[in-house]
Amino acid sequence: MKKIIVLLSAAVVLVACSKAGKGEYVISGTAKGVENGKTIILETQDETGLIAKDTVKVENGKFEMTGKITEPAFYTIKLEGAPAPIPFILEDGEEVTIEINKDSIQKSKVSGTYNNDEYVKFTEELAKIQKKLVDFQTKNTPAMQAAQQAKDTVAITKLMQEFGKIQQEVGEAAKAKYLTYAETHPKSFISVLILQGMLNDPTTDVKKAEATFNELEERIQNTKPGKAVKEALAKLKSGPAAPPAIGGAK
Repeated sequence: MKKIIVLLSAAVVLVACSKAGKGEYVISGTAKGVENGKTIILETQDETGLIAKDTVKVENGKFEMTGKITEPAFYTIKLEGAPAPIPFILEDGEEVTIEINKDSIQKSKVSGTYNNDEYVKFTEELAKIQKKLVDFQTKNTPAMQAAQQAKDTVAITKLMQEFGKIQQEVGEAAKAKYLTYAETHPKSFISVLILQGMLNDPTTDVKKAEATFNELEERIQNTKPGKAVKEALAKLKSGPAAPPAIGGAK
Protein backbone atom coordinates (compact mmCIF):
# COMPACT_ATOMS: atom_id res chain seq x y z
CA MET A 1 0.00 0.00 0.00
CA LYS A 2 2.85 2.37 0.86
CA LYS A 3 4.41 1.72 -2.57
CA ILE A 4 1.13 2.65 -4.31
CA ILE A 5 0.89 5.89 -2.32
CA VAL A 6 4.49 6.78 -3.20
CA LEU A 7 3.87 6.13 -6.91
CA LEU A 8 0.69 8.22 -6.89
CA SER A 9 2.49 11.03 -5.10
CA ALA A 10 5.25 10.96 -7.71
CA ALA A 11 2.68 11.16 -10.48
CA VAL A 12 1.07 14.20 -8.87
CA VAL A 13 4.46 15.90 -8.60
CA LEU A 14 5.19 15.22 -12.27
CA VAL A 15 1.87 16.75 -13.32
CA ALA A 16 2.34 19.72 -11.04
CA CYS A 17 5.82 20.36 -12.45
CA SER A 18 4.62 20.54 -16.05
CA LYS A 19 5.27 24.08 -17.32
CA ALA A 20 2.79 23.99 -20.22
CA GLY A 21 -0.93 24.28 -19.58
CA LYS A 22 -3.75 23.40 -21.94
CA GLY A 23 -3.43 25.30 -25.20
CA GLU A 24 0.14 26.32 -24.33
CA TYR A 25 3.62 25.13 -25.23
CA VAL A 26 7.04 25.47 -23.65
CA ILE A 27 10.36 25.01 -25.45
CA SER A 28 13.25 24.56 -23.03
CA GLY A 29 16.59 24.66 -24.78
CA THR A 30 20.28 24.40 -24.11
CA ALA A 31 22.95 25.80 -26.41
CA LYS A 32 26.27 24.84 -24.86
CA GLY A 33 29.14 26.98 -26.10
CA VAL A 34 26.87 29.48 -27.87
CA GLU A 35 27.70 33.05 -26.92
CA ASN A 36 25.20 35.22 -25.09
CA GLY A 37 22.94 37.31 -27.31
CA LYS A 38 22.81 34.89 -30.24
CA THR A 39 19.31 34.87 -31.73
CA ILE A 40 17.07 31.83 -31.96
CA ILE A 41 14.02 32.02 -34.23
CA LEU A 42 10.96 29.79 -34.00
CA GLU A 43 9.40 29.29 -37.44
CA THR A 44 6.56 27.38 -39.06
CA GLN A 45 5.30 27.16 -42.61
CA ASP A 46 1.98 27.71 -44.34
CA GLU A 47 0.87 28.08 -47.96
CA THR A 48 2.68 31.41 -48.25
CA GLY A 49 6.05 30.22 -46.89
CA LEU A 50 8.00 30.47 -43.63
CA ILE A 51 6.50 32.45 -40.75
CA ALA A 52 8.55 33.63 -37.75
CA LYS A 53 6.52 32.96 -34.57
CA ASP A 54 8.97 33.98 -31.85
CA THR A 55 12.52 35.16 -31.27
CA VAL A 56 14.69 34.85 -28.16
CA LYS A 57 18.33 35.36 -27.19
CA VAL A 58 20.67 32.74 -25.77
CA GLU A 59 21.63 33.53 -22.18
CA ASN A 60 24.23 31.47 -20.32
CA GLY A 61 23.84 28.60 -22.75
CA LYS A 62 20.08 28.39 -22.35
CA PHE A 63 16.87 29.69 -23.91
CA GLU A 64 13.14 29.28 -23.41
CA MET A 65 10.08 30.00 -25.55
CA THR A 66 6.42 29.91 -24.53
CA GLY A 67 3.23 30.53 -26.43
CA LYS A 68 -0.20 29.36 -27.49
CA ILE A 69 -0.99 26.44 -29.78
CA THR A 70 -4.14 24.40 -30.33
CA GLU A 71 -2.91 21.29 -32.16
CA PRO A 72 0.30 19.49 -33.18
CA ALA A 73 2.27 21.10 -36.01
CA PHE A 74 5.78 20.99 -37.47
CA TYR A 75 8.06 23.86 -36.49
CA THR A 76 11.77 24.62 -36.71
CA ILE A 77 14.17 26.64 -34.62
CA LYS A 78 17.08 28.39 -36.27
CA LEU A 79 20.20 29.42 -34.40
CA GLU A 80 21.78 32.60 -35.74
CA GLY A 81 24.66 31.63 -38.01
CA ALA A 82 23.77 27.92 -38.15
CA PRO A 83 23.70 26.28 -41.60
CA ALA A 84 20.29 24.64 -41.13
CA PRO A 85 17.21 24.74 -38.87
CA ILE A 86 16.22 22.05 -36.37
CA PRO A 87 12.81 20.48 -37.13
CA PHE A 88 10.46 19.25 -34.41
CA ILE A 89 6.78 18.87 -33.52
CA LEU A 90 5.16 21.47 -31.29
CA GLU A 91 1.93 20.65 -29.48
CA ASP A 92 -0.32 22.02 -26.78
CA GLY A 93 0.15 21.13 -23.15
CA GLU A 94 3.64 19.79 -23.79
CA GLU A 95 7.18 20.87 -23.00
CA VAL A 96 9.74 20.21 -25.72
CA THR A 97 13.42 19.97 -24.83
CA ILE A 98 15.97 20.94 -27.49
CA GLU A 99 19.70 20.49 -27.07
CA ILE A 100 21.53 22.46 -29.76
CA ASN A 101 24.84 21.13 -31.01
CA LYS A 102 26.49 24.25 -32.39
CA ASP A 103 29.34 22.32 -34.04
CA SER A 104 27.06 19.89 -35.88
CA ILE A 105 23.52 21.20 -36.02
CA GLN A 106 22.24 17.89 -37.47
CA LYS A 107 23.27 16.19 -34.20
CA SER A 108 21.06 18.46 -32.10
CA LYS A 109 18.61 16.51 -29.92
CA VAL A 110 14.86 17.00 -29.52
CA SER A 111 12.93 15.17 -26.81
CA GLY A 112 10.22 15.51 -24.19
CA THR A 113 7.08 14.45 -26.07
CA TYR A 114 5.73 11.25 -27.61
CA ASN A 115 5.52 12.76 -31.09
CA ASN A 116 9.07 14.10 -31.05
CA ASP A 117 10.45 10.81 -29.74
CA GLU A 118 8.59 9.05 -32.56
CA TYR A 119 9.86 11.54 -35.13
CA VAL A 120 13.47 10.94 -34.05
CA LYS A 121 13.07 7.15 -34.22
CA PHE A 122 11.26 7.30 -37.56
CA THR A 123 13.89 9.47 -39.22
CA GLU A 124 16.65 7.20 -37.89
CA GLU A 125 14.91 4.16 -39.41
CA LEU A 126 14.46 5.96 -42.73
CA ALA A 127 18.15 6.87 -42.72
CA LYS A 128 19.00 3.16 -42.41
CA ILE A 129 16.85 2.41 -45.47
CA GLN A 130 18.45 5.23 -47.46
CA LYS A 131 22.01 4.29 -46.43
CA LYS A 132 22.46 1.98 -49.42
CA LEU A 133 21.76 4.89 -51.77
CA VAL A 134 24.03 7.28 -49.85
CA ASP A 135 26.84 4.71 -49.81
CA PHE A 136 26.57 4.19 -53.57
CA GLN A 137 26.74 7.94 -54.19
CA THR A 138 29.75 8.34 -51.89
CA LYS A 139 31.61 5.43 -53.46
CA ASN A 140 30.86 6.27 -57.11
CA THR A 141 30.91 10.08 -57.25
CA PRO A 142 34.63 10.18 -58.21
CA ALA A 143 34.05 7.57 -60.93
CA MET A 144 31.09 9.53 -62.31
CA GLN A 145 33.09 12.77 -62.35
CA ALA A 146 35.96 11.04 -64.17
CA ALA A 147 33.58 9.52 -66.71
CA GLN A 148 31.94 12.90 -67.34
CA GLN A 149 35.32 14.58 -67.85
CA ALA A 150 36.37 11.82 -70.25
CA LYS A 151 32.94 11.88 -71.92
CA ASP A 152 32.76 8.12 -71.39
CA THR A 153 29.08 7.58 -72.15
CA VAL A 154 29.29 3.82 -71.57
CA ALA A 155 30.58 4.29 -68.01
CA ILE A 156 28.10 7.09 -67.33
CA THR A 157 25.17 4.97 -68.55
CA LYS A 158 26.28 1.99 -66.45
CA LEU A 159 26.58 4.07 -63.28
CA MET A 160 23.22 5.75 -63.90
CA GLN A 161 21.52 2.39 -64.40
CA GLU A 162 23.02 1.00 -61.19
CA PHE A 163 22.00 4.15 -59.33
CA GLY A 164 18.47 3.96 -60.73
CA LYS A 165 18.08 0.35 -59.63
CA ILE A 166 19.17 1.12 -56.07
CA GLN A 167 17.01 4.25 -56.04
CA GLN A 168 13.97 2.17 -56.97
CA GLU A 169 14.73 -0.44 -54.27
CA VAL A 170 15.17 2.23 -51.63
CA GLY A 171 12.02 4.05 -52.76
CA GLU A 172 9.93 0.90 -52.49
CA ALA A 173 11.38 0.07 -49.06
CA ALA A 174 10.73 3.61 -47.81
CA LYS A 175 7.16 3.55 -49.15
CA ALA A 176 6.50 0.27 -47.33
CA LYS A 177 7.99 1.74 -44.16
CA TYR A 178 5.72 4.79 -44.37
CA LEU A 179 2.60 2.68 -44.78
CA THR A 180 3.51 0.23 -42.03
CA TYR A 181 4.22 3.07 -39.63
CA ALA A 182 0.88 4.80 -40.31
CA GLU A 183 -0.99 1.51 -39.88
CA THR A 184 0.66 0.72 -36.54
CA HIS A 185 0.83 4.18 -34.90
CA PRO A 186 -2.74 5.54 -34.64
CA LYS A 187 -1.89 8.20 -32.05
CA SER A 188 1.15 9.60 -33.86
CA PHE A 189 0.98 12.95 -35.65
CA ILE A 190 3.50 11.56 -38.15
CA SER A 191 0.92 9.00 -39.32
CA VAL A 192 -1.49 11.63 -40.60
CA LEU A 193 1.35 13.47 -42.35
CA ILE A 194 2.30 10.20 -44.06
CA LEU A 195 -1.28 9.70 -45.25
CA GLN A 196 -1.43 13.27 -46.52
CA GLY A 197 1.66 12.63 -48.62
CA MET A 198 0.42 9.23 -49.82
CA LEU A 199 -2.75 10.73 -51.25
CA ASN A 200 -0.64 12.82 -53.65
CA ASP A 201 0.61 9.55 -55.19
CA PRO A 202 -1.78 8.25 -57.90
CA THR A 203 -0.68 4.65 -57.19
CA THR A 204 -1.91 4.78 -53.57
CA ASP A 205 -4.60 2.30 -52.55
CA VAL A 206 -7.33 4.75 -51.53
CA LYS A 207 -9.36 2.14 -49.62
CA LYS A 208 -6.32 1.16 -47.56
CA ALA A 209 -5.48 4.82 -46.92
CA GLU A 210 -9.05 5.48 -45.78
CA ALA A 211 -9.05 2.43 -43.49
CA THR A 212 -5.75 3.57 -41.95
CA PHE A 213 -7.08 7.11 -41.47
CA ASN A 214 -10.23 5.81 -39.77
CA GLU A 215 -8.06 4.00 -37.20
CA LEU A 216 -6.22 7.18 -36.18
CA GLU A 217 -7.13 8.79 -32.88
CA GLU A 218 -9.84 11.42 -33.20
CA ARG A 219 -7.55 14.24 -32.05
CA ILE A 220 -5.12 13.35 -34.87
CA GLN A 221 -7.94 13.17 -37.42
CA ASN A 222 -9.06 16.66 -36.37
CA THR A 223 -5.71 18.36 -36.94
CA LYS A 224 -5.19 20.55 -40.00
CA PRO A 225 -3.44 17.73 -41.93
CA GLY A 226 -6.18 15.35 -40.79
CA LYS A 227 -8.89 17.57 -42.22
CA ALA A 228 -6.91 17.81 -45.46
CA VAL A 229 -6.72 14.00 -45.65
CA LYS A 230 -10.45 13.71 -45.03
CA GLU A 231 -11.16 16.20 -47.81
CA ALA A 232 -8.76 14.46 -50.22
CA LEU A 233 -10.35 11.06 -49.50
CA ALA A 234 -13.81 12.46 -50.19
CA LYS A 235 -12.67 13.85 -53.55
CA LEU A 236 -10.92 10.63 -54.56
CA LYS A 237 -13.93 8.52 -53.61
CA SER A 238 -16.31 10.71 -55.59
CA GLY A 239 -14.18 10.15 -58.73
CA PRO A 240 -13.61 12.52 -61.66
CA ALA A 241 -16.47 14.73 -62.78
CA ALA A 242 -18.35 13.55 -65.88
CA PRO A 243 -17.37 15.42 -69.07
CA PRO A 244 -19.92 17.93 -70.39
CA ALA A 245 -22.22 16.58 -73.11
CA ILE A 246 -21.33 17.70 -76.63
CA GLY A 247 -24.11 19.55 -78.37
CA GLY A 248 -26.22 19.70 -75.25
CA ALA A 249 -28.43 17.06 -73.67
CA LYS A 250 -31.79 16.27 -75.21
